[in-house]
Amino acid sequence: MNRDTICVQGGYTPGNGEPRQIPIIQSTTFKYATSEDMGRLFDLEADGYFYSRLQNPTCDMVAKKICELEGGTAAMLTSSGQAANFFALFNLCEAGDHIVASSTIYGGTFNLISVTMKKMGITATFVDPLCSEEELDAAFQPNTKVVFGETIANPALTVLDIEKFAKAAHAHGVPLIVDNTFPTPVNCRPFEWGADIVTHSTTKYMDGHGAVLGGAIVDSGKFDWMAHAEKFPGLCTPDESYHGITYAERFGKEGAFITKATAQLMRDFGSMQSPMNAYMLNLGLESLHVRMQRHCANGMAVAKFLEAHPKVAYVNYCGLESSPYHALAEKYLPNGSCGVVSFGLAGGREAASTFMKELKLAAIETHVADARTCCLNPASSTHRQMNDEQLAAAGVPAELVRMSCGLESSEDLIADIAQALDKIYSSLRF
Repeated sequence: MNRDTICVQGGYTPGNGEPRQIPIIQSTTFKYATSEDMGRLFDLEADGYFYSRLQNPTCDMVAKKICELEGGTAAMLTSSGQAANFFALFNLCEAGDHIVASSTIYGGTFNLISVTMKKMGITATFVDPLCSEEELDAAFQPNTKVVFGETIANPALTVLDIEKFAKAAHAHGVPLIVDNTFPTPVNCRPFEWGADIVTHSTTKYMDGHGAVLGGAIVDSGKFDWMAHAEKFPGLCTPDESYHGITYAERFGKEGAFITKATAQLMRDFGSMQSPMNAYMLNLGLESLHVRMQRHCANGMAVAKFLEAHPKVAYVNYCGLESSPYHALAEKYLPNGSCGVVSFGLAGGREAASTFMKELKLAAIETHVADARTCCLNPASSTHRQMNDEQLAAAGVPAELVRMSCGLESSEDLIADIAQALDKIYSSLRF
């Protein structure tokens, strides 16, 4: 089925006389006639629901749609994209294990891996996404359990060479996890290029209206856990905390990963997406294929305008032929990437800060991938505690502005940017 149709009708097919829109099952618990009936659910011998901290019908319907969009075999929703990435990684790693990750991933995920998971005894090696195959291979250790990257990194906007990273991961007997938030499955399906697990912050384009937090994990169903059983005891040996079940044996390649993440991690950490959030997320998904076209068109128009402006020092957007990631974008993102553009202004921190104040349409927000255009200057907001040298080392130099182009008229967006640039450069002296 075409992805456009899946956006609209995937995940839920009503029966005769049933509601056309997915129902909101706003209940924490579910009633059963006997303890034996419920016991079969706890033993994972029957399908059903007993407590919404683990699973909920509304959430499962929306997870199924995202699973269909990505071309996977099983999926789950989480309370946020950060929870999705943590669950996906921690489902495979424990104290003493090691992660190989792209160095240009979202700062929150970088901190999750390099600081928080390090405290849990899990170490990591970060590699330049443009590294050679030899450099990537050298990053692996005997205790490496997973490779992680982002299709389009936030905010660096680098493009991951999925095939290269998948080849390296599989050569070492481990899976590749790809955060596919920015392109969404409308513009890229990482499974088709060798990725094994995909994560999303559904808060971004999938919701698309800045309304509800959420995350998702999708399994390709292709990684053979039992073929590498010594690396993944959590999947391939009995789980004594859950009736001695061996997930890879009971649920096979297609279902082991998500079942373990649900029965074990969601049970213990409880980062469930609410049924109401899932319902609202589904409303966003129904128009995702239409909205992504407009986001990409606006992103390209703004990027081209900025690239031609004499006071713009550089523009990061993989759709531009001048981008070092353009060839990778042509390969993995032939129908467009996303609506997020980052650029540097001549004049540094002062110019960037003043530019933000002069914008009329674009709102200053710590958000991206919304129907409304928003922007951020990290140096004057999220990273304001750093000096210029520290900012440059972190990949967010003082002059950098990240703009997420919404669904407005591209002519209006460009006019807003142009007037802001005119004002700051008529008032600033260099």
